[in-house]
Amino acid sequence: MSKSIFVNLPVADLKASMAFYEAIGFTNNPDFTDDTAACMVWSEVIYVMLLTHDKWKTFTDRSIPSTTSSEVMLCFNLDSRAEVDAINRLAGEHGGTADINPSLDHGFMFSRFFSDLDGHVWEPLWMDPAAIPPSSQDETGQGAST
Repeated sequence: MSKSIFVNLPVADLKASMAFYEAIGFTNNPDFTDDTAACMVWSEVIYVMLLTHDKWKTFTDRSIPSTTSSEVMLCFNLDSRAEVDAINRLAGEHGGTADINPSLDHGFMFSRFFSDLDGHVWEPLWMDPAAIPPSSQDETGQGAST
């Protein structure tokens, strides 16, 4: 079994959130979807579990942040700058907030930011590893760690 990531997100309106994520390119896995949760698939290894507030509260006693706060920013890669632009536009057209933060353009790397219906911040990113400036790489040719 390959390693996967399941990102769990509390949502106020499950059906509206499912529609939002489908509109920006996720697909629903009905095997893990019911009236309290929905499994939205991004890739073979990345899944977003949308959980109603009541379902979320069965996992933790911690409060659900307001839609105007950010605890994490979820970054995922796309194949082109055009795809980054397109998903950001789709997010805005389907109830999210496009360009919630200023875009970043480093030439070899480009990202924009959007939030979903519940204020969760996403960063779609395009990067050309072959174009990373040498000063940004360590002796192995990999990006320098911070």
